Amino acid sequence: MMTTLTSTRERIAALRSAISAVIKGKDDAIELAIVALIAEGHLLIEDVPGVGKTTLGHALARALDCNFHRIQFTSDLLPSDVLGVAVFNPKLNEFEFKPGAIFSNIVLADEINRTTPKTQSALLEAMNERQVTVESATYLLPKPFMVLATQNPVEHHGTYPLPESQLDRFLMKIEMGYPDPSAEKEILKRFTNGNHDKTVDPVLGPNDVLLLQEESRTIRMDERLVDYIIQLVNRTRTHPDVELGISPRGTVALFRTAQSLAMVDGRSYVTPDDVKRLAFPVFTHRLVIVRSGARARSDARTVLQSILDETPVPA
Repeated sequence: MMTTLTSTRERIAALRSAISAVIKGKDDAIELAIVALIAEGHLLIEDVPGVGKTTLGHALARALDCNFHRIQFTSDLLPSDVLGVAVFNPKLNEFEFKPGAIFSNIVLADEINRTTPKTQSALLEAMNERQVTVESATYLLPKPFMVLATQNPVEHHGTYPLPESQLDRFLMKIEMGYPDPSAEKEILKRFTNGNHDKTVDPVLGPNDVLLLQEESRTIRMDERLVDYIIQLVNRTRTHPDVELGISPRGTVALFRTAQSLAMVDGRSYVTPDDVKRLAFPVFTHRLVIVRSGARARSDARTVLQSILDETPVPA
Protein backbone atom coordinates (compact mmCIF):
# COMPACT_ATOMS: atom_id res chain seq x y z
CA MET A 1 0.00 0.00 0.00
CA MET A 2 1.33 3.42 -0.94
CA THR A 3 1.93 6.01 1.77
CA THR A 4 1.76 9.78 1.31
CA LEU A 5 5.23 11.20 0.71
CA THR A 6 5.54 14.96 0.89
CA SER A 7 9.17 15.84 0.25
CA THR A 8 11.49 15.29 -2.68
CA ARG A 9 13.99 13.50 -0.47
CA GLU A 10 11.31 11.09 0.81
CA ARG A 11 10.07 10.28 -2.68
CA ILE A 12 13.53 9.54 -4.05
CA ALA A 13 14.55 7.54 -0.97
CA ALA A 14 11.38 5.44 -1.15
CA LEU A 15 11.92 4.72 -4.85
CA ARG A 16 15.55 3.78 -4.33
CA SER A 17 14.67 1.52 -1.38
CA ALA A 18 11.89 -0.28 -3.28
CA ILE A 19 14.18 -1.12 -6.20
CA SER A 20 17.14 -2.03 -3.98
CA ALA A 21 15.00 -4.63 -2.22
CA VAL A 22 15.09 -6.65 -5.46
CA ILE A 23 18.32 -5.55 -7.17
CA LYS A 24 21.29 -6.23 -4.89
CA GLY A 25 24.74 -4.69 -5.26
CA LYS A 26 23.82 -2.43 -8.18
CA ASP A 27 23.39 0.96 -6.50
CA ASP A 28 24.96 2.85 -9.41
CA ALA A 29 22.62 1.28 -12.00
CA ILE A 30 19.61 1.94 -9.76
CA GLU A 31 20.57 5.59 -9.30
CA LEU A 32 21.04 6.13 -13.03
CA ALA A 33 17.65 4.51 -13.74
CA ILE A 34 16.01 6.94 -11.31
CA VAL A 35 17.91 9.83 -12.92
CA ALA A 36 16.56 8.82 -16.35
CA LEU A 37 13.01 8.74 -15.00
CA ILE A 38 13.30 12.17 -13.38
CA ALA A 39 14.98 13.66 -16.46
CA GLU A 40 11.97 12.56 -18.55
CA GLY A 41 14.06 10.27 -20.72
CA HIS A 42 14.21 6.69 -21.92
CA LEU A 43 16.72 4.14 -20.66
CA LEU A 44 18.56 1.41 -22.57
CA ILE A 45 20.09 -1.38 -20.46
CA GLU A 46 22.63 -3.46 -22.37
CA ASP A 47 24.50 -6.49 -21.07
CA VAL A 48 24.91 -10.22 -21.43
CA PRO A 49 21.92 -12.46 -20.59
CA GLY A 50 21.13 -13.25 -16.97
CA VAL A 51 22.61 -10.27 -15.11
CA GLY A 52 19.32 -8.60 -14.16
CA LYS A 53 18.51 -6.20 -17.00
CA THR A 54 14.84 -7.14 -17.14
CA THR A 55 14.64 -7.35 -13.35
CA LEU A 56 15.84 -3.75 -13.00
CA GLY A 57 13.37 -2.49 -15.58
CA HIS A 58 10.54 -4.47 -14.01
CA ALA A 59 11.44 -3.27 -10.49
CA LEU A 60 11.46 0.40 -11.51
CA ALA A 61 8.14 0.03 -13.30
CA ARG A 62 6.50 -1.83 -10.40
CA ALA A 63 7.76 0.73 -7.86
CA LEU A 64 5.54 3.27 -9.61
CA ASP A 65 1.78 3.08 -9.26
CA CYS A 66 1.42 3.76 -12.99
CA ASN A 67 0.15 1.89 -16.03
CA PHE A 68 2.79 -0.63 -17.00
CA HIS A 69 3.16 -2.91 -20.01
CA ARG A 70 5.91 -5.32 -20.91
CA ILE A 71 6.58 -6.10 -24.58
CA GLN A 72 8.70 -9.13 -25.40
CA PHE A 73 10.40 -8.15 -28.63
CA THR A 74 10.76 -11.06 -31.06
CA SER A 75 11.52 -11.39 -34.77
CA ASP A 76 7.81 -11.80 -35.63
CA LEU A 77 6.57 -8.79 -33.62
CA LEU A 78 4.68 -6.30 -35.81
CA PRO A 79 4.49 -2.49 -35.48
CA SER A 80 0.74 -2.80 -34.94
CA ASP A 81 1.40 -5.01 -31.89
CA VAL A 82 3.28 -2.09 -30.36
CA LEU A 83 1.32 0.95 -31.56
CA GLY A 84 -2.19 -0.36 -32.08
CA VAL A 85 -4.43 -0.81 -35.08
CA ALA A 86 -7.59 0.68 -36.60
CA VAL A 87 -10.35 -1.95 -36.74
CA PHE A 88 -13.61 -1.54 -38.63
CA ASN A 89 -16.65 -1.49 -36.35
CA PRO A 90 -19.70 -2.61 -38.35
CA LYS A 91 -22.13 -1.29 -35.70
CA LEU A 92 -20.74 2.24 -35.98
CA ASN A 93 -19.85 1.84 -39.66
CA GLU A 94 -16.42 3.37 -39.00
CA PHE A 95 -12.90 2.43 -38.04
CA GLU A 96 -12.15 2.25 -34.32
CA PHE A 97 -8.64 2.54 -32.91
CA LYS A 98 -7.45 -0.24 -30.61
CA PRO A 99 -4.43 1.07 -28.61
CA GLY A 100 -1.30 -1.06 -28.52
CA ALA A 101 1.06 -1.81 -25.67
CA ILE A 102 2.86 1.52 -26.07
CA PHE A 103 -0.08 3.32 -24.43
CA SER A 104 1.24 2.99 -20.89
CA ASN A 105 3.17 5.19 -18.48
CA ILE A 106 6.06 2.74 -18.29
CA VAL A 107 6.84 0.43 -21.22
CA LEU A 108 9.39 -2.35 -20.74
CA ALA A 109 10.74 -3.20 -24.19
CA ASP A 110 12.46 -6.49 -23.40
CA GLU A 111 15.29 -7.54 -25.76
CA ILE A 112 14.50 -4.69 -28.14
CA ASN A 113 17.25 -5.68 -30.57
CA ARG A 114 15.68 -9.09 -31.25
CA THR A 115 12.94 -7.56 -33.38
CA THR A 116 13.23 -6.33 -36.95
CA PRO A 117 14.23 -2.74 -37.86
CA LYS A 118 10.68 -2.12 -39.10
CA THR A 119 9.23 -2.78 -35.65
CA GLN A 120 12.09 -0.95 -33.92
CA SER A 121 11.31 2.16 -35.96
CA ALA A 122 7.71 2.08 -34.75
CA LEU A 123 9.00 3.46 -31.44
CA LEU A 124 10.71 6.54 -32.91
CA GLU A 125 7.74 8.93 -32.87
CA ALA A 126 6.50 7.69 -29.51
CA MET A 127 9.89 8.14 -27.81
CA ASN A 128 10.60 11.56 -29.28
CA GLU A 129 7.21 13.24 -29.42
CA ARG A 130 5.14 11.28 -26.86
CA GLN A 131 2.52 10.55 -29.50
CA VAL A 132 1.58 7.86 -32.02
CA THR A 133 0.26 8.30 -35.55
CA VAL A 134 -1.86 5.47 -36.99
CA GLU A 135 -3.84 5.76 -40.22
CA SER A 136 -3.23 9.55 -40.35
CA ALA A 137 -4.68 10.02 -36.85
CA THR A 138 -2.48 11.17 -33.96
CA TYR A 139 -2.94 9.91 -30.40
CA LEU A 140 -1.18 11.38 -27.37
CA LEU A 141 0.58 9.07 -24.93
CA PRO A 142 -0.06 9.32 -21.17
CA LYS A 143 2.13 11.32 -18.79
CA PRO A 144 4.57 10.39 -17.46
CA PHE A 145 5.86 8.21 -20.29
CA MET A 146 9.09 6.21 -20.28
CA VAL A 147 10.52 3.38 -22.36
CA LEU A 148 12.80 0.99 -20.48
CA ALA A 149 14.54 -1.17 -23.06
CA THR A 150 16.89 -4.10 -22.57
CA GLN A 151 19.18 -5.59 -25.17
CA ASN A 152 21.91 -8.17 -25.49
CA PRO A 153 25.23 -7.20 -27.09
CA VAL A 154 24.89 -7.15 -30.87
CA GLU A 155 27.50 -9.89 -31.18
CA HIS A 156 24.94 -12.37 -29.88
CA HIS A 157 23.01 -14.47 -32.40
CA GLY A 158 19.57 -13.33 -33.51
CA THR A 159 20.00 -9.61 -32.82
CA TYR A 160 19.46 -6.54 -35.00
CA PRO A 161 21.67 -3.54 -34.14
CA LEU A 162 19.67 -0.42 -33.25
CA PRO A 163 20.21 2.40 -35.79
CA GLU A 164 21.76 5.70 -34.73
CA SER A 165 18.39 7.48 -34.90
CA GLN A 166 16.95 4.98 -32.42
CA LEU A 167 19.94 5.07 -30.06
CA ASP A 168 19.88 8.87 -29.98
CA ARG A 169 16.38 8.78 -28.53
CA PHE A 170 17.58 6.93 -25.45
CA LEU A 171 18.62 9.40 -22.78
CA MET A 172 21.18 6.97 -21.37
CA LYS A 173 22.59 3.52 -21.93
CA ILE A 174 23.84 1.64 -18.89
CA GLU A 175 25.31 -1.78 -18.17
CA MET A 176 24.52 -4.04 -15.24
CA GLY A 177 27.73 -6.04 -14.97
CA TYR A 178 28.13 -9.21 -12.92
CA PRO A 179 27.15 -9.04 -9.22
CA ASP A 180 29.85 -9.00 -6.57
CA PRO A 181 30.23 -12.15 -4.38
CA SER A 182 28.09 -10.82 -1.51
CA ALA A 183 25.23 -9.84 -3.84
CA GLU A 184 25.39 -13.18 -5.65
CA LYS A 185 25.27 -14.96 -2.30
CA GLU A 186 22.10 -13.02 -1.48
CA ILE A 187 20.60 -14.13 -4.79
CA LEU A 188 21.34 -17.76 -3.99
CA LYS A 189 19.72 -17.40 -0.58
CA ARG A 190 16.53 -16.20 -2.21
CA PHE A 191 16.39 -19.23 -4.47
CA THR A 192 17.10 -21.51 -1.51
CA ASN A 193 14.20 -19.95 0.40
CA GLY A 194 11.91 -20.10 -2.62
CA ASN A 195 11.61 -16.29 -2.58
CA HIS A 196 13.36 -15.47 -5.86
CA ASP A 197 10.26 -13.76 -7.31
CA LYS A 198 10.14 -11.02 -4.69
CA THR A 199 7.56 -8.41 -5.63
CA VAL A 200 8.01 -4.64 -5.52
CA ASP A 201 5.36 -2.55 -3.81
CA PRO A 202 4.44 0.73 -5.55
CA VAL A 203 5.73 3.77 -3.66
CA LEU A 204 5.09 6.67 -6.08
CA GLY A 205 2.13 7.61 -8.22
CA PRO A 206 2.02 9.47 -11.56
CA ASN A 207 1.65 12.86 -9.86
CA ASP A 208 4.72 12.17 -7.69
CA VAL A 209 6.78 11.44 -10.80
CA LEU A 210 5.54 14.57 -12.58
CA LEU A 211 6.39 16.67 -9.51
CA LEU A 212 9.93 15.27 -9.40
CA GLN A 213 10.38 15.91 -13.11
CA GLU A 214 9.17 19.48 -12.78
CA GLU A 215 11.33 20.18 -9.72
CA SER A 216 14.45 18.84 -11.42
CA ARG A 217 14.21 21.65 -13.96
CA THR A 218 14.80 24.20 -11.17
CA ILE A 219 18.22 22.77 -10.25
CA ARG A 220 20.83 25.47 -10.85
CA MET A 221 23.64 25.04 -13.36
CA ASP A 222 26.39 27.65 -13.52
CA GLU A 223 27.01 29.28 -16.89
CA ARG A 224 30.58 27.94 -16.84
CA LEU A 225 29.23 24.40 -16.58
CA VAL A 226 26.97 25.03 -19.56
CA ASP A 227 30.02 26.16 -21.53
CA TYR A 228 31.88 23.04 -20.32
CA ILE A 229 29.13 20.77 -21.69
CA ILE A 230 29.19 22.59 -25.03
CA GLN A 231 32.98 22.24 -25.21
CA LEU A 232 32.71 18.49 -24.63
CA VAL A 233 30.06 18.18 -27.32
CA ASN A 234 32.02 20.22 -29.87
CA ARG A 235 35.15 18.13 -29.28
CA THR A 236 33.21 14.96 -30.14
CA ARG A 237 32.25 16.56 -33.45
CA THR A 238 35.85 17.41 -34.41
CA HIS A 239 37.70 14.40 -32.98
CA PRO A 240 39.61 12.50 -35.71
CA ASP A 241 38.36 9.11 -34.47
CA VAL A 242 34.68 10.16 -34.46
CA GLU A 243 32.55 9.90 -37.59
CA LEU A 244 29.34 11.17 -36.00
CA GLY A 245 29.55 13.34 -32.88
CA ILE A 246 26.97 14.24 -30.25
CA SER A 247 23.71 15.72 -31.54
CA PRO A 248 21.92 18.70 -29.93
CA ARG A 249 19.56 16.11 -28.41
CA GLY A 250 22.58 14.60 -26.68
CA THR A 251 23.62 18.03 -25.39
CA VAL A 252 20.19 18.51 -23.82
CA ALA A 253 20.36 14.98 -22.42
CA LEU A 254 23.58 15.69 -20.51
CA PHE A 255 22.16 18.98 -19.21
CA ARG A 256 18.93 17.38 -17.96
CA THR A 257 20.54 14.29 -16.46
CA ALA A 258 23.06 16.47 -14.59
CA GLN A 259 20.18 18.43 -13.07
CA SER A 260 18.39 15.23 -12.10
CA LEU A 261 21.50 13.59 -10.61
CA ALA A 262 22.10 16.66 -8.46
CA MET A 263 18.53 16.44 -7.16
CA VAL A 264 18.81 12.69 -6.52
CA ASP A 265 21.97 13.38 -4.51
CA GLY A 266 20.13 16.04 -2.47
CA ARG A 267 21.67 19.17 -4.00
CA SER A 268 20.12 22.26 -5.59
CA TYR A 269 23.05 22.81 -7.95
CA VAL A 270 25.09 20.85 -10.49
CA THR A 271 28.83 20.19 -10.04
CA PRO A 272 31.50 19.36 -12.65
CA ASP A 273 31.65 15.83 -11.21
CA ASP A 274 27.97 15.35 -12.14
CA VAL A 275 28.74 16.20 -15.76
CA LYS A 276 31.85 14.00 -15.91
CA ARG A 277 30.07 11.02 -14.34
CA LEU A 278 27.14 11.21 -16.73
CA ALA A 279 29.17 11.80 -19.89
CA PHE A 280 29.69 8.06 -20.39
CA PRO A 281 26.09 6.78 -20.04
CA VAL A 282 24.75 9.76 -22.01
CA PHE A 283 27.33 10.00 -24.80
CA THR A 284 28.95 6.63 -25.57
CA HIS A 285 25.96 5.08 -27.36
CA ARG A 286 25.59 8.23 -29.48
CA LEU A 287 29.15 8.32 -30.82
CA VAL A 288 29.85 6.68 -34.17
CA ILE A 289 33.51 5.80 -34.35
CA VAL A 290 35.57 5.88 -37.58
CA ARG A 291 36.31 2.42 -38.94
CA SER A 292 39.32 1.28 -40.89
CA GLY A 293 38.18 -1.75 -42.83
CA ALA A 294 36.05 -3.96 -40.56
CA ARG A 295 37.47 -2.61 -37.27
CA ALA A 296 37.16 0.71 -35.50
CA ARG A 297 40.36 2.64 -34.86
CA SER A 298 39.27 3.14 -31.25
CA ASP A 299 36.19 2.67 -29.07
CA ALA A 300 33.70 5.22 -27.80
CA ARG A 301 34.78 5.02 -24.15
CA THR A 302 38.45 5.58 -24.99
CA VAL A 303 37.64 8.55 -27.23
CA LEU A 304 35.33 10.09 -24.63
CA GLN A 305 37.88 9.61 -21.85
CA SER A 306 40.51 11.42 -23.92
CA ILE A 307 38.09 14.29 -24.53
CA LEU A 308 37.32 14.56 -20.82
CA ASP A 309 41.03 14.52 -19.98
CA GLU A 310 41.83 17.25 -22.48
CA THR A 311 38.92 19.59 -21.70
CA PRO A 312 39.60 22.04 -18.83
CA VAL A 313 37.13 21.63 -15.98
CA PRO A 314 35.63 24.92 -14.72
CA ALA A 315 36.63 25.89 -11.20
